[in-house]
Amino acid sequence: MAAGPALRELDSDGSSEELVLTPAQLLGGLEQESNLKRAKHGDLKVSIHRMEIERIRYVLSSYLRCRLAKIEKFFPHILEKEKSRAEGEPSILSPEEFAFAKEYMANTETYLKNMALKHMPPNLQKVDLLRLVPKPNLDAFVFLRVQERQENILVEPETDEQREYVIDLEEGSQHLIRYKTIAPLVASGAVQLI
Repeated sequence: MAAGPALRELDSDGSSEELVLTPAQLLGGLEQESNLKRAKHGDLKVSIHRMEIERIRYVLSSYLRCRLAKIEKFFPHILEKEKSRAEGEPSILSPEEFAFAKEYMANTETYLKNMALKHMPPNLQKVDLLRLVPKPNLDAFVFLRVQERQENILVEPETDEQREYVIDLEEGSQHLIRYKTIAPLVASGAVQLI
């Protein structure tokens, strides 16, 4: 399993502020552990294999921490996106993450009501978390590697000073592009954030 690049898609340093892969999509690589039980004890390959599995576990736990941090940071927007997704469209959250986000929102609302809002005049006791919590910055630039050739990708919309800027993405090439431009390609797996 190539844990490195696949897991860096949600780097907390701003590579992408949107949730991309669910944990279930990443856990398939740990199935290798059952292969270790069949190997000879004391074999050098076994110890190297175990070290690799521990490295993957570490990267996975870091990835999950980044996902939880993003859920905490953008919870109203993530829940709103989850509500508005079409039936049959896959969720960006695992069931556990969805439950966590809903509970986090409920706890935040309860805390605000108990600590601040109940002391305010009645006309100010309502709070809209969707407006108050910042949205993910989809205009941020991200590094990506192209997995499948893509043609006619609109990089910059037409402005007064320039025409539309359209490019072709060759397989294996790397680019620095605004996230919102390539978000559908990330979701489809045609490009990979690095």
